[in-house]
Amino acid sequence: MIGIIGIVIIFVMVFGGYVFAGGKIGIILKALPFELMMIGGAAIGAFLISNDVAGIKHTLKDVGKVFKGPKWKHDDYRDLLCLLFELISLAKKNPVAIEEHIEAPNDSAIFGRYPKILSDKETIALISDTLRSVSMNYDDPHQVEEVLEKRMDATMHHALHSSHALQTMADGLPALGIVAAVLGVIKTMASIDQPPEVLGKMIGGALVGTFLGVFLSYGLVGPFAGKVKTVVEEDGHFYQLIREVLVANLHNHATNICIEVGRQNTPSHCRSSFNDLEEALKAVKQDAA
Repeated sequence: MIGIIGIVIIFVMVFGGYVFAGGKIGIILKALPFELMMIGGAAIGAFLISNDVAGIKHTLKDVGKVFKGPKWKHDDYRDLLCLLFELISLAKKNPVAIEEHIEAPNDSAIFGRYPKILSDKETIALISDTLRSVSMNYDDPHQVEEVLEKRMDATMHHALHSSHALQTMADGLPALGIVAAVLGVIKTMASIDQPPEVLGKMIGGALVGTFLGVFLSYGLVGPFAGKVKTVVEEDGHFYQLIREVLVANLHNHATNICIEVGRQNTPSHCRSSFNDLEEALKAVKQDAA
């Protein structure tokens, strides 16, 4: 919702200020379809050239994050800690019993209590692979931690592709606006024998290209890229929390300590209080009993 409000404010303030200052909107509207065709078409073409099919689909999907915001909310972080509590508790009590849950998460009663988390393949893979490494008796917890760090860096790099693609497009739009403006000037020069009032409108139409390129770059596409990056990085904290809790478990800390490590590494605006989390964990224990 806040994204839509931001877009409305941009258009109202820019074009409203122009009209209130005495500008004639008709010149912009007349030139807009042709300038938009040149600038927007060239930007889309460049985007298709610089990305593969997977990257294009990824970027188009991630544009929705501008309006939806982060995937993981306050309740999801609490549910994640409860899920990890159940899994670690079971792994400590019966290392053999945990295997059926991490090998077939979709059939697991524990994972099944958290459908939103279960639907995220990266989360399930991260949890399952790390717990599996515990059952394989890794001698060095730091080795597992290093593997997790590299894995999450690779995942973050991939997730940020759409932000980089949008930012690249934003960086090119002002130059494409100049291209459109130059073409407009060429057209104007070909009509140099026309009266001044006609040439003035033609020059004004040409300058719409420069305006449109800068406006789209800094008013829309650039902010879209920045918002996508912010959302991706915030969602990345969800996976960081998994790493912190499971690494603490690898160091043989008590289950409650592992969960508290995760709680304190939760972003402040999504962090449950100690008492609220304790109540949630008590409910988990009762359900498991």
